[in-house]
Order: sequence, then C-alpha cells, then structure tokens
Amino acid sequence: MSANKIGISISASGAAETVTKIQRIEELGIHAAWLTSGGGGGDSMTMLAAAAATTETILLGTSIVQTWSRHPVTLVQQTQVIADLAPGRFRLGIGPSHRNAMEKMFGADFRAPLGHLREYLQITKPLIQSGSIEFEGRWYSAAASLRKPLDVPVMGSALMPGAFELCGAEADGAISWVCPDFYLRKTAMQALKQGARNASKPTPPMIVHAPISVTENVEMARNGVRNRLGYFPSTPFYARMFAEAGFIGTPVSGWTDEMLDSVLISGDEEAVTERIQGIFEWGASELLLTIVPGSDDADASEDRTLDLLAKLSES
Repeated sequence: MSANKIGISISASGAAETVTKIQRIEELGIHAAWLTSGGGGGDSMTMLAAAAATTETILLGTSIVQTWSRHPVTLVQQTQVIADLAPGRFRLGIGPSHRNAMEKMFGADFRAPLGHLREYLQITKPLIQSGSIEFEGRWYSAAASLRKPLDVPVMGSALMPGAFELCGAEADGAISWVCPDFYLRKTAMQALKQGARNASKPTPPMIVHAPISVTENVEMARNGVRNRLGYFPSTPFYARMFAEAGFIGTPVSGWTDEMLDSVLISGDEEAVTERIQGIFEWGASELLLTIVPGSDDADASEDRTLDLLAKLSES
C-alpha cells in the first residue's frame, strides 16, 4: 500500500493542539496531515507554517482554503513561507466552499463558483510552479513574480462531475469531501479522467476524503459522523451531489443510514483494511480521513484507529 498515501484531517481546539497532533501522527509514520479553513478554528495556512517549522517528514496540506477568503497572489505568498519551511512537503488545496458561508463570512459575490475556481487555479498554479503570472479575468487580475518557482502541487475541491472535470484539466489533483465511494469510482473518476484528456495531460491524483472509525460498534461510528459532519447533506452542493449519486429524498435534516454507510469506513481492523485497499484499487491516490469515535472512550477509539492507519502506512 506504500504507493498510496494515508492522511488525517486534523481537528483541534487551537493552534498549539493542532501542531501537537501533527507531530504525533508524524511520529506514528502516517503520511500526511490536512487542515480545513473556516469557522472559528483559525487560519490553516498560519498553523501549517508553524507545523512546517516543527516537523521533518510529514506531508502537509489544505483541504481547503476558500478562494473567496483572499486574493490568489496573497495565498501564493503564504504558500511561499510554508514551502520554504517544508520543502517538497506542502500541497495547496483550494475551493469555492459554499454560498451561505462565503456570503455571510466574506460578503462574497458567490456566482459561477466553477468559473471562479478556474481563474484561481489559472493564477496560483503558474505563479507557484513557474514563478510569474500576468492574468486578467472576470474575477481577478494579477501581475506578480516569485524569487523562484515552488515545489507545491495545487489541487481543487470537487463534488459534482463538472468540478472533477475542471480539476482534471486545470489542477494537480482533486480533493473530494464525504462523497460515496461508488460515486467517486463510477462518476467522479471518469470526469477527472475526461478533464485530463481534454487538456492532453495525465490524470492527476484523486484525494478521497472519508470519515473512519475502527470499531465493532458501527452505529456509534455513524453517530460520530452525524455529530461531526451532520450539516453536510442539508447544504445545496452536497444535496445535489447525493442526488447525483442516486440518493432520492435526501433529508434536509441530515443523514440516512444508507448515506452514512456509503461514505463511512468502519468495522474491525480487517474490515477497515479491506475497505481502504478497495478504494486504492479503483484508482484513488490518497485517503484523507476524519476520525470519528466508535466507543464511549473517544481517546481510546482514536488511538485504535490511528494504530491501524500507522500500520497501513508502513505496508
């Protein structure tokens, strides 16, 4: 399984705990740590700079930085800091996020999110990887240069086929978030490949996000997803994605057991290993995992899951 990567989505109460958790999973030998942006959790780029200065081997990434939150040149300047502190270890994930959150938080004019993401990629990727950009578009203009190009892949978030196709054409990878396994395999991967064909380039990696819990108590793991990610199915983009995947009548209030079982990796060590191997076999390059509790002792449950992921990272 060493050709594929296993990463953890880090959740913590503040910057110090975040860095400590990243250091711990590096010690366990797990390949990557990812941070999301948004809410009141602090800026992911700033925290990853702190982690970059205090780690040596672990890959670091954003999943994602919202495109509406800052000008693309500003984000590249922040990327430059992390890349300098952790050469070859940082992956930049960007995406438009969701209308309600972006309009409330940033006063964003949330129209044409795919077009907005396309422009953002068309600025950040060449500026990072070639060292200069001159661009004039609908959403952004930019004229900037760096001292030297950076070794940083630029990935986009994707839920619907159009977004996966865009990432195939314009990005260095696609990052999914709580999408059903079969939908990613049958629909998203095909769209990613089509985008790459349209651009006459190799298919970039797909980073598959999933909640995970090594436990015999699957119902508790389901409840862990409901508590941690409960609002997702009620947001318009996710409701559309689940409908595209064939879930009819997705409840506005949250998850059905069928939906949960399509995204959640759970069971004992053997069952979880088999599920992870199956995801890699159909073409995913990396797993980005949110650990949810599978017992009343949340710390022990997390340790059990991390122990298995550490073993799989070595194999």
